[in-house]
Amino acid sequence: MNIAVIFAGGVGSRMHSKDKPKQFLLMHGKPIIIHTIEVFQKSKDIDAICIACIEEWIPYLRDLVERYSLDKVKKIVPGGNSAQSSTYNGLLAAKEISNNEKSVVLIHDGVRPIISDKLISDNIQCVIEHGSAITSVPAKETVVIIGNNEKEVGEVLDRSALRIARAPQCFWLDEILEAHRKTKELGLPDFIDSCSMLKYFGKKLYLVDGPIENIKITTPDDFYVLRAILDAKENAQIYGFEE
Repeated sequence: MNIAVIFAGGVGSRMHSKDKPKQFLLMHGKPIIIHTIEVFQKSKDIDAICIACIEEWIPYLRDLVERYSLDKVKKIVPGGNSAQSSTYNGLLAAKEISNNEKSVVLIHDGVRPIISDKLISDNIQCVIEHGSAITSVPAKETVVIIGNNEKEVGEVLDRSALRIARAPQCFWLDEILEAHRKTKELGLPDFIDSCSMLKYFGKKLYLVDGPIENIKITTPDDFYVLRAILDAKENAQIYGFEE
């Protein structure tokens, strides 16, 4: 099976939204998270979807799933206190869905809707061939390491050798679950993402090219950038241009 695990457990404090978490803010008439889920819903390669959501917003999300006929959503589970714990809850739900069938899991942010069916397929194929798939894009600007204080440049990195890791990040379900369990057993601090966790445990990771516009909606600026991207895509369809 190929299962998408979408985590939507954050409250979006950096978005400064007053009434709703950022994943439920409307964009082109529908919540951002619905834009995200619909890509996986429409993909021929996805068999099931499970979502880790802020617990008190689960009934609201269930209503949305029903309203938009998202029948691949098989489980909605409470998120945790961090992105890592939310992902773990989602992975446990995916394990139940898999019924112990060997499965590929695609871990994705609920507020990262600019993905494509091809990107999903490329990730799954990369896992089948290599055991992992990390969506990434080239670093477009120079990256520096801070020196002894915040005003000092310690090292300038070679941009041509750098990639920015994004999502989805994809693995064999049993392998990523085992890494989460080891992390808990060893009492390790939270990793920034699944890519970092698997690398810590010595897993070889392989890159998949993703679209530059595959941004995560974290701040108000991101929200307006996303809206501009969706406007451009909509205009391309209206005027007959290829995306």
